[in-house]
This record gives sequence, C-alpha cells and structure tokens, in this order.
Amino acid sequence: MANGMGVTMQPGLTAEGFTAYGASHQAVVVLLLVGAVALVWVGRAYRGSDTADRIGKTLAVATLVFTVPLQLRYLSPGAFELDRTLPLQLCDLSWIVSSYALWTHRPWAVALTYYWGLTLTTQAIITPDLSVNFPDVGFILFWGMHVLIVWAAIYLTWGLGLAPDWRGYRTAIVATSIWAVSVFTFNLVADTNYGYLNAKPAAASILDLLGDWPWYVLAEIAIVSVVWALMTWPWVARAAKHEYGSAQSAHRPA
Repeated sequence: MANGMGVTMQPGLTAEGFTAYGASHQAVVVLLLVGAVALVWVGRAYRGSDTADRIGKTLAVATLVFTVPLQLRYLSPGAFELDRTLPLQLCDLSWIVSSYALWTHRPWAVALTYYWGLTLTTQAIITPDLSVNFPDVGFILFWGMHVLIVWAAIYLTWGLGLAPDWRGYRTAIVATSIWAVSVFTFNLVADTNYGYLNAKPAAASILDLLGDWPWYVLAEIAIVSVVWALMTWPWVARAAKHEYGSAQSAHRPA
C-alpha cells in the first residue's frame, strides 16, 4: 500500500516553489523531532493524570483544526479531482483514527494510530507530494495533518505507555485489508488509482523495485506485515518480561 497522499515526488525535485529536503522541508522535520521528544517527556511525566488526558485531547482538537479545512479545500469545486482528492487514502483514515485514539484511548484506535502513523504517514513526510511552499495555507495544512498523526502515535505509545500487542497487530492487518479491498473495488468502478492498488504511479517510485502488478501489491502486503510484526514484538516481549518479574516478586519469601 502506498502512503496516504499518493507520493511520487523524489528528493531534490522542485514543484512550484516546494523543494523536497529544502529549507522548509528540513524545518518541518526538525519541528517533528523536537515535538516528538517533548511529547514523550511530557507524557511520561504526567502519565495517568488529568494533565496527560488534556494534552491528548488538545492534540486531537488540533488535528481536526488542521485536517478538516484541508479536506474541504480538496473537495472544493476549484480543486476537486475524482482520481486524487476523495478522502480514500490511509492518511485520510489515520487523522480520524488518531483523533479518536487521543480522545478515548481505545486499544483498537491506538493500535491503528501506531501502525499507520509510524509507517504509512511517515512516507508522506519523507517524500512529500506537495506543490506549494510556506507560507501557503496548503503547505501549513498538509504538514499540520501529517506531523500531528505521527505525534499522536508517539505520544500514545512512548508517552502514555499504551503499547501495541498481537491483538492490535491483527486489528491493523484486518482493518488495512478491508481498506485495500474496498479502495481497489472503488478504483475499478471509478477508473481511479487510490493507494496505487490498481497500477503503479506514472512517475518513478520505490514501487518500481517490487515488480509489476499484482506482484508489487503482494510484496507491499508482505513487507508491511513483517515490519508491523517487528514493531510489535519488542513491546510484547517487554510486557511478558515485566509480568514474569512481577510474578517472581510475588512468590518471593518476605
């Protein structure tokens, strides 16, 4: 599955003022990293408190503030394109799920935020499909959405300690599979190519390394499944070790 915004831009290419890995792009990456560190520190410092909950809900509201105008902008008559602007990409689902996860801490939503946010949304940060530069409102909305999704995943997991497990992994696999089948079917009916599920992008991309259709789709599925499993295993192993240590302490003579 390609990332949520249908990225095809390669590093160093310029598109109407925006240069991948130029000054504005670098500034956003620095902001992302600094904010991530701060959220981990704050989340750990106030974990389990009303303050931590308020911070999460503030992030949820901020996500809505950035993403709703972006979606309305894409759907406006002057910008709407059937094959590009419908909210069918995984990033479109990610901001909804991450907002819900920040507000409720529901395990399934936290899991999807973790997997989608840290693997798929980050692709749009690494290779952004963007045609405007700062201070254009489109630039601000684009980066606000993607950065906040990643921040949500980091805050919930490393900040609040809501670690993923194998149940969350299965939830992510099933949810992503349902999305893929649904969008693939829509692409067939509407003659679109959301998620690059029906064909590779015309421009050069990393998908060229994975073969022709449908092999690159199958390869993506395999890669994502393995990567997500590797992202789950350390947390599960850590939890098992902690439970074992607690059990040993409970049976230790006073």
